[in-house]
Amino acid sequence: MKRAFSCALAIVLLGSLASLGLAAYPERPVKMIVPWAAGGDTDAIKRVWAEIAKKYLPQPIIIANITGASGTKGAKEAKGAPPDGYTIYSTHDYIHTTYYTGVSDVSYRDFEPICLTTSTPSILAASPNSPWKSMKDLLEDSKKRPGEIKVGATLGSTSHFFPAMIEREAKVKWKYVSYEGTAPRMTALMGGHIELGETNLTQLDKVKAGQMKLLAIATDKRHPEVPDLPTLKELGINVTYAVNRGFVAPKGTPEEALAKMEEVCAKVAKDPAFADAMRKQGTDVSFLGRKAYRDFLEKNDTLNAELASALGYTRKK
Repeated sequence: MKRAFSCALAIVLLGSLASLGLAAYPERPVKMIVPWAAGGDTDAIKRVWAEIAKKYLPQPIIIANITGASGTKGAKEAKGAPPDGYTIYSTHDYIHTTYYTGVSDVSYRDFEPICLTTSTPSILAASPNSPWKSMKDLLEDSKKRPGEIKVGATLGSTSHFFPAMIEREAKVKWKYVSYEGTAPRMTALMGGHIELGETNLTQLDKVKAGQMKLLAIATDKRHPEVPDLPTLKELGINVTYAVNRGFVAPKGTPEEALAKMEEVCAKVAKDPAFADAMRKQGTDVSFLGRKAYRDFLEKNDTLNAELASALGYTRKK
């Protein structure tokens, strides 16, 4: 009799968990919203991540590229998604920059942190037919032609903040041309429609093919993948910068779902296949769990608020 009652109780409990969508989470594919176009840096990195995550998750992660409005269309959709554990959002530092430049009303505070996955150092790149052979050449030309040299950027995002910081430190002035995401911006740079743009080591194949030039990298020390490329710091421009990519979920997402995705993040970060793939893309594996990632987002938010203020933006937290 007791055994029959216990079995009946277990069935009721499993049924209750299933009704909450938490039994054997995930029971169906999880949607990953990427707010940039397919073929861009974030898309490429997160597709590798999703593929390797299949080893550690019973259901696949399906990528949805939701582009527009400097990445904020995807952010708004993620914010408004049902908090059931079946939507995660691929974000990076732009969540801070678009907020403090007034491009978006969406903040990192609108989400539940899951994990930080990677960090990609920023590089200033030039069109292949540009006249400059070095950063020094560019700066000299910039001072002769203030406001004339065209820089491609997603306005209000990291690709805007990075060159704007260089402008400020080097005391030069450039002209910004807006593009939605990395892929169209790189196409414009290689085609000579713009002269400068933020890039990273994921584009080394294009550099080797003569489709763009790298002028300087925003790391503290020279990067082993490009030992001949000078840092901005050694050129007297006090700028270090990287794009830090991670995952968040809509507010109210169940604890069980957050914990499971955090666990998968940790396993992917330790997977040699992921490290190897990121190395080939010039990206560092940089894992932080939920608590540490929350602290990281808070610190990064404060830093970007200060940067935005220094660049002339006045929005407060």
